[in-house]
Amino acid sequence: MIHLKKDETKAMVAVHGWSGILLGLLLYAVVLTGTAAVFAEEIGAWSAGHVATRSVFETPIDATVRRLAAQTPAQYHEGVNLFEIGDHHLGAFFHRHEIDAKGVPVERGIYYQLDGDGRIARTIHGTDEEVFGPRNDDALSSFLVDTHVRLHVPNPWGLLLTGILGLAMLVAAISGLLIHRHLFKDIFTLRTRANPVLVDRDRHSVAGTWSLPFAFILAFTGSFFSFFGTIGVPVVAMAAFSGNVQALSDAVFGNPGAPDPRPTAIGNLDRITSDSIRRAGGAPTFVAIENFGRADAKITSFHNPRSSDIEPVSLLYNGASATFVHAKPAVGTRPSVGGTLTGIMGPLHFGNFAGMISKAIWFGLGFAMCYVTFTGMCLWVVRRKDDARSFAWLERTVTVVGFGLPFGLTVSAAAFLVAMPLGLAVYWTTAAFLIGSALAIAMGIFASSNDMLARMLKGATGLVMLALPALRLFAAGGPGWSEAIAVNQPIIAALDIAFLLTGAWLIHSCREAGIWRKAEPRMEQAVQL
Repeated sequence: MIHLKKDETKAMVAVHGWSGILLGLLLYAVVLTGTAAVFAEEIGAWSAGHVATRSVFETPIDATVRRLAAQTPAQYHEGVNLFEIGDHHLGAFFHRHEIDAKGVPVERGIYYQLDGDGRIARTIHGTDEEVFGPRNDDALSSFLVDTHVRLHVPNPWGLLLTGILGLAMLVAAISGLLIHRHLFKDIFTLRTRANPVLVDRDRHSVAGTWSLPFAFILAFTGSFFSFFGTIGVPVVAMAAFSGNVQALSDAVFGNPGAPDPRPTAIGNLDRITSDSIRRAGGAPTFVAIENFGRADAKITSFHNPRSSDIEPVSLLYNGASATFVHAKPAVGTRPSVGGTLTGIMGPLHFGNFAGMISKAIWFGLGFAMCYVTFTGMCLWVVRRKDDARSFAWLERTVTVVGFGLPFGLTVSAAAFLVAMPLGLAVYWTTAAFLIGSALAIAMGIFASSNDMLARMLKGATGLVMLALPALRLFAAGGPGWSEAIAVNQPIIAALDIAFLLTGAWLIHSCREAGIWRKAEPRMEQAVQL
């Protein structure tokens, strides 16, 4: 039990309410898209029809990288980043480090996108900000991630905004904990036959209390990622490195050693990737090569956490001899508590430390947080809408965002499936979301009541969800269930089934709500008689 004085409890209730309502709509958008982004990789495979399951790093890449290096100017051999794109194809970014006109460190070079046969499908020249972005086949998953990370607001303001939202979630979680006088009693209290407002309050309290540890983790790690690069790095660089961000990065994340610019052929990359897979228990997600073609070349492979751990794995290799050096901590050159805490931030935030199991748990907890955020705003408005007419419009605004955002996201998914075969998915994924959002706003303006608005948006979302599997199969030309399962991609069938079930449930709930609304006047007349 938590005991606060009456005035303190009243203040905490005010803090809890206003912290939620002022930034609640944006926070809801961040949490909802983050919940979907937990399965961004799976959504990408489902939407684009990816059927490959073998990592590109489990196949020979040495000859391909050497061929790319031979046709790339030596000035861009300072660094080479290797990673997977599309249906387990190889992406390679040969670059050098420089300072742009604004004094910001950037990486400038040539980005090669390869197809499944190792041929160059596309070559892009420019800085890392210019060359990396959504592709036609991953426009949907990239849209979800970018919305979650920075709400499509230009850097650094988008990251700052999501960082502030993370702090708002932290404040709401702490204040919500403090205002519960009977915490352990409240988490098991569900008065299903009480007044509808009390029922919603109980559901809000139960969902919020059970997901409280997750809210702390999500808020803290999200704020860390948002503020780390926008505030933390510049401040530390100014204090300890005279403002030189690159020097800070080299000191904290680099591999120290005496420079040796003698030309030396790079070691066998296939030998390195196979050894890293054996040591880490899985294929790399990213491989970084420093000083390609020099005697002091170093290669670092980055891996997801092992099945029995939560900390990601980084392995350092001598680039010239292709021999293992040591396991590299996330921060610094030696293992430390700070390095471990920094390393586990990503897995804790995205829930990718135990495969599909942890992702499913994180998705469920994220959905609970969406429910808590939405119902909290609804309860706050319902308690005050009789005091001022302006709160009636706020109630509709909450409904438009709460049910309109899922509608806009499903519309963007449908547009992606239609536009991807035409090569127009990058444009139409975002455009369709804006069109869907505009339709939701129009419904909010012209709907006869807030209940009608909620039913319209839920029904429209359900109809679009029911259409997604057909669009994936026929418009996008994706694989059928038997074909996907045969190549060990059951996630395609699983997501189809999830969309069908969710769409059917939404339409059924709208129908039941409509029948109940029609029956209410009859019940009232019967009571009066």
